[in-house]
Amino acid sequence: MAFFFEAACVIRSLLSPNNDFNYNTDGYEGDGAEDGKSQDGSETLPFIDESPTMSPQLCAPQGPDGEAVSPTPPESLLAGGDVEKGLEMKKLVLSGFLASEEIYINQLEALLLPMRPLKATATSSQPVLTIQQVETIFYKIQDIFEIHKEFYDALLPNIQQWDEKVTVGHLFQKLASQLGVYKAFVDNYKVALETAEKCSQANVQFHQISENLKVKGPKDSKDCTTNVSMEALLYKPIDRVTRSTLVLHDLLKHTPKDHPDFPLLQDALRISQNFLSSINEEIDPRRTAVTTPKGEARQLVKDGFLVEVSESSRKLRHVFLFTDLLLCAKMKKTSVGRHQQYECKWYIPLADLTFQTLDDSDSSPSIQVLPEHEIEEMKIKISVLKSEIQKEKKAPKGQSRVDRLRKKMNEQESWLLLHSPTIPFRVHNKHGKSYQFLLSSDYERSEWRESIQKLQKKDLQTCLLSPVELQVLTSSCFKLRTVHNIPVTSNKDDEETPGLYGFLHVIVHSAKGFKDSANLYCTLEVDSYGYFVSKAKTRVFRDTMEPHWNEEFEIELEGSLFLRILCYENCYDKSLLNKDDNEIVDKIMGKGQVQLDPQTVQSKNWHMDVIEMNGIKVEFSMKFTSRDLSLKRTPSKKQSGVFGVKINVVTKRERSKVPYIVRQCIEEVEKRGIDEVGIYRISGVATDIQALKLVFDTNTKDILVMLSDMDINAIAGTLKLYFRELPEPLLTDRLYPAFMEGIALSDPAAKENCMMHLLRSLPDPNLMTFLPLLDHLKRVAEKEPINKMSLHNLATVFGPTLLRPSESEIAKAQHITSASDIWSHDVMAQVQVLLYYLQHPPISFAELKRNTLYYSTDV
Repeated sequence: MAFFFEAACVIRSLLSPNNDFNYNTDGYEGDGAEDGKSQDGSETLPFIDESPTMSPQLCAPQGPDGEAVSPTPPESLLAGGDVEKGLEMKKLVLSGFLASEEIYINQLEALLLPMRPLKATATSSQPVLTIQQVETIFYKIQDIFEIHKEFYDALLPNIQQWDEKVTVGHLFQKLASQLGVYKAFVDNYKVALETAEKCSQANVQFHQISENLKVKGPKDSKDCTTNVSMEALLYKPIDRVTRSTLVLHDLLKHTPKDHPDFPLLQDALRISQNFLSSINEEIDPRRTAVTTPKGEARQLVKDGFLVEVSESSRKLRHVFLFTDLLLCAKMKKTSVGRHQQYECKWYIPLADLTFQTLDDSDSSPSIQVLPEHEIEEMKIKISVLKSEIQKEKKAPKGQSRVDRLRKKMNEQESWLLLHSPTIPFRVHNKHGKSYQFLLSSDYERSEWRESIQKLQKKDLQTCLLSPVELQVLTSSCFKLRTVHNIPVTSNKDDEETPGLYGFLHVIVHSAKGFKDSANLYCTLEVDSYGYFVSKAKTRVFRDTMEPHWNEEFEIELEGSLFLRILCYENCYDKSLLNKDDNEIVDKIMGKGQVQLDPQTVQSKNWHMDVIEMNGIKVEFSMKFTSRDLSLKRTPSKKQSGVFGVKINVVTKRERSKVPYIVRQCIEEVEKRGIDEVGIYRISGVATDIQALKLVFDTNTKDILVMLSDMDINAIAGTLKLYFRELPEPLLTDRLYPAFMEGIALSDPAAKENCMMHLLRSLPDPNLMTFLPLLDHLKRVAEKEPINKMSLHNLATVFGPTLLRPSESEIAKAQHITSASDIWSHDVMAQVQVLLYYLQHPPISFAELKRNTLYYSTDV
């Protein structure tokens, strides 16, 4: 009974958590680790992936008769070489291997620690596992431990008393001769894993034990113990076989042929390689786990992070496209310092994969879309954090705060990445269920679809993976992946280019290379906060093979690195109506992207370029204006115009209370644009806006005719441009600091008095223009269910236009930070000021003037 009690105590001690396991200390790190990799980092030697449960594709060089051949080291390494240097290299190789052998023995010992009490309690009244389960899971671990402990104890004194006479070949020869124990372990490996998994699911106690096995650190390590899972430890013996083979390769490189060790090491290598070959031939399940049903190598074609709609909520997944299947995985939650692993959520053989038709979309999960103002608000918060990080980098001892800010920014950017995408991408298993992803870019959706369709053109066979095969494949994903981090800016190194902030002007000129006449248009996408967003769209050029758009767009860049252009054929087939968003699904004729090189685009002159896509060439020009330059105001020299002229000058000249341009644009938007989706948010064609600017500046008689024919987004853009080009913002430079402080007041009554007093303090022309604009924006927001423009959206668009820091304010802060940082820090407050007035009950000019309550602007 005392023994059973002691066993129970040991099991309880195994349940105590410890989260310090450092996976990277594992394994042999001699020069073979480098020799085993090509320049791009891929393995060329028989080197198993370090991921737990990754079953080996074991291989060895073979001669004509199929027998493994012992490699002979190149003559150049030894012939007439420096024997002393060779012996030193040999010692370094052995020292590295000895260190990893100590870790390996500690890992085996950690496996044995729960085995004994589990076996003891198996015959008690409260067993955790049965005797059979214990023996299956821990099969041959004791024998392997004893073999390596004996090897380690024999090798250690030889390394400690190293000289040219020391021989170790006999030790490696003996170790190789005992590989039969490994053969038995490998044969049982699949059953051991499955048994451990089943027991872990059925028994909470065993689950806790198997996830928190304590591994002793090396003797000279400060850390006493580290935690690692049983799944990972059971993989270690399989990994160790090829590690030992690598060491033998390295030892032969640095051992002279006339040294007594040479024939012994060569024999040990021959035995090891024959063993590896026999494993490959005899263990079919592991062979098929890394090959397709036709026996071809399974290769990773594409991978990336996508948002999946699962159980009506958004989940960030890492999706892997292999040559014969699509696998959707998520990163397992691991303790600090532990090796990251993927968990497979589902997979579809490409032979069974179809793209869900629109007729089936009724059964698709509903897409959860957040209000756009929440997305915009998060972008502003991230911008503020970026500027704070830049300030702290310059401050003494600011690194700890920088790390905290980076962590917070990573959380916010990850939230944005999860909640921004809205474009559905559906895949369907014809023998099972359907799955839906959300993407932010049609370009990205097209790339995934095209990559899958290209693979499906091959003669594919369906495949059904066993649990172990699936586990092996999922584990391999960690090493095979090409996209390592979630695409957020907080994951970038400081040395990486931060991207461009400001305004990119793009003229889409023309396209050619189409085989048939069609109705053609282009869209422009730029990357922002880790994902791509569609920013502009040309007109549809009808029934042509060579469209000439010649349309200019102004696109705001927020840390952008790339510009994408997609060319579509406009489809008018009503049967292709997308039931989710009531938009016709148009055909992508071609797509391409260019990198935004700051040196190229940051010139005063237009830079002309061509994107080639599927035989189609799209010609375009672009130039860039930085945020700092865009904040500078350039008053018009022609006081007879409207744009860039003080508002009081315009109203006095026109003998009106509100400028004519403001009245006409508001009237036209309310007449035929109030139901337009994204009104004031969607960019109008820059050439149209410039044309309207010209007619308003010259006051021609064609203004009304031109307004009635012009695209409504161009008219909305003209109104925004008018306010942006005012030499002084509508809410004035003088009152800007007071607006910033007033909106920050906590007491509602004090805030009300202050904000109303600030309005009364505006010059009459400014106030009389601001109030009708407020009423207009409220009417636009009333149509939010149709036009998707809430009060917050409109405040985000107009706030920084009507209220901006003066150049003197910028100059005051120049010694602290850049104009760009001032903009990002203040923009949230600017939005809040306008939102306050938009949410306020109706305000009339007469009531404001009647109310004489005094509140000092010196807030």
